Amino acid sequence: MALAIYPGSFDPVTYGHVDVMERALKIFGRLIVAVATNSEKRPLFSVDERLEMLRTIAKGMTAVEVDSFSGLLVDYAKSRGARIIIRGLRALSDFEYEFQMALTNRKICSDIETVFLMPSEQYSYLSSRIIKEIVALGGDVTAFVPDIVAAMIRKHGRELRVDR
Repeated sequence: MALAIYPGSFDPVTYGHVDVMERALKIFGRLIVAVATNSEKRPLFSVDERLEMLRTIAKGMTAVEVDSFSGLLVDYAKSRGARIIIRGLRALSDFEYEFQMALTNRKICSDIETVFLMPSEQYSYLSSRIIKEIVALGGDVTAFVPDIVAAMIRKHGRELRVDR
């Protein structure tokens, strides 16, 4: 069974992310959902909190492992024995950046391929940025995120650091 890595910040996890995870599993059989750490960003949730949320969400998905990494994605993929990177595309506007990243990763390591997956149409407009904006304005995000994510947002309340 092929092993694929689905990297991202997952800050926060949306139903769109979950949909891409489920689609990737249908194709590749084994999946590592890898939370990227980036010291230059001010995330809504810590890496440990994002890992906890993803592990809760993936509990029923036996072929999913949740992990975190820093540094180059292709180096992480090689260290885990994966030759496939999954990237979700919501809209055409995502494609230019993702295409550049895929070509750059291919240039760094030609053994690793990037596969683009689209979420279901009902999630194609969702992004973590939109969720953060709703949270910052005091809105309800329960229709857009899994229950564990909504609970974590409620738990943090006004403590959340939201970059706009």
